[in-house]
Amino acid sequence: MAKVKVTVIDKKCYADLQEKYLADPKSGPCGAFEVGQEFIFDGRGFNTMNHGNFCMEAWDCISRYVYAALQGGSIMKGWTNDEKMMIACCNDGTRPVIFKIERIDE
Repeated sequence: MAKVKVTVIDKKCYADLQEKYLADPKSGPCGAFEVGQEFIFDGRGFNTMNHGNFCMEAWDCISRYVYAALQGGSIMKGWTNDEKMMIACCNDGTRPVIFKIERIDE
C-alpha cells in the first residue's frame, strides 16, 4: 500500500473580495494551515481527516486524490510532470490554500 504526503505549498488572500463579500471583511488568510506544513496519510486516518487535524472544507476538495493515491493509482497522468503528484487547492474563494499531493510507494 502507498502512503500519501500532502504539503501546503502556498496560501493566497484576496482582500478585495473579502472586503466586498464577507461578513468579516478583514478575515485575512486561512488560519488552518501554514506554508510548509506536511501531512502523511497511510490509510489509517483517511476517514477521519487525519484524526481531525485537517480542515473539513479542504479535505472535501482533495480527499478523492488522496484516496486514489493510497490505492496506488495515478493521480494526474498526463496532466502533471509526475503522475504520482498533483497540485490542488481548497474551495475558499477569498483565501485558498494550495496543496501538493504526492503518492509515496513503499
